[in-house]
Amino acid sequence: MTLLEFGLLLISVLASSLGQFFLKLGALQLGKVTGANAIDHVLSIVTTPALLAGLAAYGLGAVSYILLLTRVKLSIAAPSAALIYVASVLIGVIVFKENLSLGRLVGLGLIMGGVVLITTR
Repeated sequence: MTLLEFGLLLISVLASSLGQFFLKLGALQLGKVTGANAIDHVLSIVTTPALLAGLAAYGLGAVSYILLLTRVKLSIAAPSAALIYVASVLIGVIVFKENLSLGRLVGLGLIMGGVVLITTR
């Protein structure tokens, strides 16, 4: 993977992870969805800045991933994009104070190890 390709991957992973962060932040602002407030919540998505920021970040992540796919095999790009899972778990733990169990920690290690094995050919 060249430096440019790595840069596209990094932008894709970071933008998508930032999208996860903003979508969670916006979801917390909306509150829990119930049968009684579902329509209001769907309509509120377009007026909640954090949700719009999350969707925009996802868009940037998707564009950079598409550009990466023009240069790298899918069998390398897709597993590398799994690093979004690692970033999302870290955001959950650090920002939203979610628990990081031993099982999740082992799972993150396996994901990272798999990405290394696949991308190093």
